[in-house]
Amino acid sequence: MSTQQAYANFIERSLAWHAAKQLELTTWADPASPSPCQQQWIAEDRVRWQPVAQQPSADFTNVEQALDVDLHADIKTFYSSFYGANLAATHARGNLALLMPWNAADIARLQENIIGHFLMKRRLKQRETVFFAVTDDENIVLSILNSTGAVYLEPVGKEVSELVAPDLESFLNSLTPLAYSPLFD
Repeated sequence: MSTQQAYANFIERSLAWHAAKQLELTTWADPASPSPCQQQWIAEDRVRWQPVAQQPSADFTNVEQALDVDLHADIKTFYSSFYGANLAATHARGNLALLMPWNAADIARLQENIIGHFLMKRRLKQRETVFFAVTDDENIVLSILNSTGAVYLEPVGKEVSELVAPDLESFLNSLTPLAYSPLFD
């Protein structure tokens, strides 16, 4: 199985879990910034959504050129596969929300954030990572170590601290769907 397949499988498991519990995926939305994943407005500022494949997939060549680095393939796969809102899950280490780009403009912001994060890591002389999930502890994110693809807990602004999975595929396969919580906003 590939990282792409593991990600798609988790999304399928999450959608089935939500359907079985009769829960809808909803999120805050800005009418001026629509997303391909939006399905229906349910309130003035809330929409029903489901992950959808990016068409075309995001390209990270600009990030790699700006940083003079090759991003790990799992980073590019993760952020160039689907549009969506944060998708909640639980792991042996706790609850989390996978960060999904909302639309093309969000991908551009994400790329700027990745560049800024890399530059901060270089300035602090820390190993280079890319965040891909938030946890219910606002001071800890989940990141992919660019040099190896391993998944770590990363205290914000500090060196990665705890290995969580040897790769993103293993990590995604270990997740259990969870209803989204405002803690992740």
